[in-house]
Amino acid sequence: MSGGSPRRPTSFDVAERAGVSQPTVSRALSGSPAIAEATRRKVVEAAEALGYFVDERAARLRRGSTGTLAVVVICREGDSAASINPFAYALLGSVCVAASERGFETLVSFQAREADFFGHYQEQGRADGLVVIGTTTNTPAWEYFRSLESESRKVAYWGSPYEELEWVRSDNRAAGKLAVEHLLAAGYRRPCFLGALNTPQVQFTERYEGYAEAMRAAGMEPCLAPTVNAATREEEGRRAALRLIERAEDFDAVFAACDAMALGAIEAFAGADLAVPQQVGVMGFDDLVAGRFSRPPLTTIAPDPAEAGVALVGAVLDDAGGKLRRRVPVALIRRGSTLRA
Repeated sequence: MSGGSPRRPTSFDVAERAGVSQPTVSRALSGSPAIAEATRRKVVEAAEALGYFVDERAARLRRGSTGTLAVVVICREGDSAASINPFAYALLGSVCVAASERGFETLVSFQAREADFFGHYQEQGRADGLVVIGTTTNTPAWEYFRSLESESRKVAYWGSPYEELEWVRSDNRAAGKLAVEHLLAAGYRRPCFLGALNTPQVQFTERYEGYAEAMRAAGMEPCLAPTVNAATREEEGRRAALRLIERAEDFDAVFAACDAMALGAIEAFAGADLAVPQQVGVMGFDDLVAGRFSRPPLTTIAPDPAEAGVALVGAVLDDAGGKLRRRVPVALIRRGSTLRA
């Protein structure tokens, strides 16, 4: 019929062109060892000539797999795409790459509002499992995804505030120790931790614990510059640094719980005419791109997002039994904010 869309070739068309049966086409294109190699080549050539492609989704569903992993990024309600922590994007990309290397596509959702929470991808047959990442400041979101936990569901979490879930995290205590060791080696004598404790952000608390342990091992008492909630992490860091200055605290360096807070602290010190790194050293955690271009460039501790993505995908797809508790190694990245001349 003229004017209509061309008919898509079917496996029966391939069978007719190759001179075999339709079941033979199905077996040949699915890699069945029962099909002779010469027959397989003939079928493949016929399929390519006709522009026939196997419906992978249908084939996977027949094998009991969707070939898809769902990824939910938890955001703060009201956040724009630009205000989401860039590390979440790096981790999302790493999860997608790791899934692709395992032959899976990814279905990505950004969720912030309680009315929109959704995690039943397995039950609806839309995905083989779920990876949840994002901010712990959205308590209702984490309570929702925590409530979905069951033996039959395949879910892994990054940033979970709940210990009982199947999580992957940075080696936060090692990061705290690494920060103290670096600052003391750089000549600073009173490094202070900048961040909030006893909050849903368990990873911040773990970084403080590693910092405190290293301080005591060096014969010093820990110093805490607590943050309070603000519109952004940068603002939290700026306000906490200003309080340190106003109270004339005995400090000459800060290790911030995250890079965004560290960047806010640098702004506060600049406004108070405190030179970084000569008078105050500043370092953070995350290795955000913005930190590479701050003035001075920010010393940081970097988790490995690629390894984190592999671990999260593996936690969902590999049935090792029991709950996964895995920490991703971290590395120190020295830049100008702690390198005295």
